[in-house]
Amino acid sequence: MAQSKSKATVPGYYLQKKSFTDSLQQIVHDVQLDGIYDAGDDGMEKISFAVIDLNSRKPLIGGVNMDNFIYPASLYKMYVAMEVLKQVSEGKYSLFQSYVVKSPNDVDQTREIAWDPRPLLHDGDTVTIDYLLDLMITRSDNSAANCLIDVAGRKNIDKTMHENNWFGSEVTRKYLSRQYEDPGYDTIRGTETCALHAADFMYKVYTNKLINPWVSQQMKVLLGRQLDTTKLQTGLPPNAMFYHKTGWWNYFTNDVGIVDDGKTKYVIALLTPITEEQVRPKMKELSKRVYYLMKKLH
Repeated sequence: MAQSKSKATVPGYYLQKKSFTDSLQQIVHDVQLDGIYDAGDDGMEKISFAVIDLNSRKPLIGGVNMDNFIYPASLYKMYVAMEVLKQVSEGKYSLFQSYVVKSPNDVDQTREIAWDPRPLLHDGDTVTIDYLLDLMITRSDNSAANCLIDVAGRKNIDKTMHENNWFGSEVTRKYLSRQYEDPGYDTIRGTETCALHAADFMYKVYTNKLINPWVSQQMKVLLGRQLDTTKLQTGLPPNAMFYHKTGWWNYFTNDVGIVDDGKTKYVIALLTPITEEQVRPKMKELSKRVYYLMKKLH
């Protein structure tokens, strides 16, 4: 199993209850996501799952293997966005500053969301930082992510993640072949994260504590415009707003976000080592059951 050396620990500002965790474990069992799965080169893997009840006086967290590190796919673009927005908030550059796309960052051959009309990025294109952020989060554009990883700097991203105690979830790779990686990053381990860190990220967005209120709210706006609605959102009622980031690649299908229907509010993070085709119906059922569990709690 591809495990990070770091151990993810639950921060002290969360409450944990056995009854809550047991309910979540039962849901995972019922939808048959409690197995061990063949993830190819990543070996045998388990899901990583966490839920945070935002209606509790003190946020209540529970999950299944929520400290298990697996490949996040496009989920880790949210960590990149966090650092870019942090640097903008510090005055290092503007959201509307021009940026020229350079190869080999322009990796996308097809649009991640086929019906999105925005063209693919190409070498020499001049765009803004704001445009790249929107493209990276809402369409999950890999070329935009590669550009913004350069803008933010991987050491800066990791430093900010460590300041949030997300050790083991470092951004180690761009979205391109190792042969095109920057020196020093061509042999580094693949990027990993866990549901605990992803859920904690969303909790900080919700409470305006992700860096500062401006960064948190900019992040929330981007997450609220997510174009991929094929995963956990399929199990939510139409009146529930879902601020989220998805990720999918090869064996891995992931989704993490904030659910808010005006009354019931919670964070849900699900990372699976299962292909989209196989896991989508299970994600829908799990999401639906978690929603009704959270409604029942209050």
